[in-house]
Amino acid sequence: MVRKQRTIKKSVGVEGVALHSGEGVTLLLEPAVAGTGIIFRRSDLDDSPDVPALAGHLSSSQRRTVLREGPAQVGMVEHLLSACHGLGVDNLVVTVSGPELPGMDGSPLPYAELLKSGVVVEQKQQRRGFEVVNAHVIRDENCEIVLLPPSGDGLKISYIPEYPDGIDASPVSFDSSSDDYFSEIAPARTFVLAEEIESLLEAGFGKGATAENTVVLGGDTSIEMRMPCEPTRHKIADLLGDLALAGVEIHGDIIARKSGHVLNQSLAQHILAEYEMFAVSDEINEDGYDIQDVMRLLPHRYPFLLIDRVLRVEGWRRAIGIKNVTINEPFFGGHFPDQPLMPGVLQLEALAQLSGFLLQRKMDNTGKLVVLAAIDKVRFRGGVVPGDQLYLEVETLRMNRSRASIKAQAKVGKRIVSEAVLSFAMVSGT
Repeated sequence: MVRKQRTIKKSVGVEGVALHSGEGVTLLLEPAVAGTGIIFRRSDLDDSPDVPALAGHLSSSQRRTVLREGPAQVGMVEHLLSACHGLGVDNLVVTVSGPELPGMDGSPLPYAELLKSGVVVEQKQQRRGFEVVNAHVIRDENCEIVLLPPSGDGLKISYIPEYPDGIDASPVSFDSSSDDYFSEIAPARTFVLAEEIESLLEAGFGKGATAENTVVLGGDTSIEMRMPCEPTRHKIADLLGDLALAGVEIHGDIIARKSGHVLNQSLAQHILAEYEMFAVSDEINEDGYDIQDVMRLLPHRYPFLLIDRVLRVEGWRRAIGIKNVTINEPFFGGHFPDQPLMPGVLQLEALAQLSGFLLQRKMDNTGKLVVLAAIDKVRFRGGVVPGDQLYLEVETLRMNRSRASIKAQAKVGKRIVSEAVLSFAMVSGT
């Protein structure tokens, strides 16, 4: 079932203590235009770099979800992302003053309440949807997570846990189309096994943990749960937060047995890859732009216009386009004419033009032009020949009124042929 995208109506903020580092941190949630996605912004670093909440930005970590873009990292994002997933908030700028979000009371509930206080509102564009067609299984030793085609509407999760003796290990299910996330999942706090506490503290984790925000399972401590099967409900909360990194509305069934962040994140990466694999073959959505639209925003013309169509634009954060490579391209006459090969610099130019299209939409009616200023981290990974279709994808890393940095990648099918980080300057067009 397709729905409209959502954001919040007004900015809201909170201060708290990070669960693992124990440091104080401030958080500000701000509305974002449709197609932006959820963006984490590190206000304590130079230029306040952005880290998109997408599976491609996952960083290897233990016992929490960490995202990274270049030197910028932000951790313990799963509780806020779970609240966003549960309440259907798709577009948000999250400004945080440190490398870890506040732990709050150990559950997603304070974040869900914060989002509600910002007033969740619908936007004009539709949410991207992904309906599971093929089953997929991910295993790690005695843990597994299974993705299945939907048995109903929305996303259905069944979690099968394993705990020490005396802890209720009954399976718990959650159906996004009928169950209330706010009451059934959001209040469940994080937990730890009593036998793990000493080693975790030695490893630098849990410096901000208290008896109020962390449930201890096992040992001699008596446990007072907020709700039946609270630890298992928290596992579902974490799973929802990690699945938000797929960036799509998931329609399918999930059966998880003892899964944690590693398996959850692998599933999010799989779903995102599956979605993007079929994105080009889908019909052009309402946000697509034909060649006339492209020429309205870009100054380039034949023979130097290297974009045939822009398939999808997501706010000012991301764009996808195509370039059909034919033997009639003027450069083939002099570039390896006996074995035509598209010059790598022209692949980068196509990516730069798509980046310019994305940024020029923001500059439209300002009298400014978007000009390529620098190229970094260039890699050419394969040849492009007549008959190939270049699938171009660009994503904004950071942007202000005068500068922008874009991560760009070109593919032929699933094969990456070129990639780079492109820097642009916004200059006066007069």
